[in-house]
Amino acid sequence: MKTRTVLVVGGCLLMAYAVVGALTDTDLTPGGVLLFLAAVLVVHDVVWMAAVLAVGVALTRVPSRYRPTIRAAVITVAAVTVVGLPLALGFGRAADNTSVLPLPYGRNLVAVLLAVAATTLLVCVVRRRQAVRNPKDPPSGAR
Repeated sequence: MKTRTVLVVGGCLLMAYAVVGALTDTDLTPGGVLLFLAAVLVVHDVVWMAAVLAVGVALTRVPSRYRPTIRAAVITVAAVTVVGLPLALGFGRAADNTSVLPLPYGRNLVAVLLAVAATTLLVCVVRRRQAVRNPKDPPSGAR
């Protein structure tokens, strides 16, 4: 309970700092801020949550033996993609400054996603072989 209180108080202090900073900034336009917040709300609640719910429904069709592995892979792929996609698309890259985003981020993103897929496949194959060897054991994740 102490930890929760500290986190809530810390979050409230950070939000208060942001509001004070926004109100005292002369370059800030309230209309632009409201438009940005509305866009964030729509993208989060309509697009992102719909995608999360669809993936959740799709995961119910995966056999329970593989479900924890697939779930971990999906979460990993989502996190890596959210971080790596803006770099791969080159947002912020300046044509006259080669030191900004100098690496092949698209190739590297694909390599990481393939590594996650290969690891997931390997774990699922191992679980399948274990299930064939020990048919009386209940599948992992079964309730």
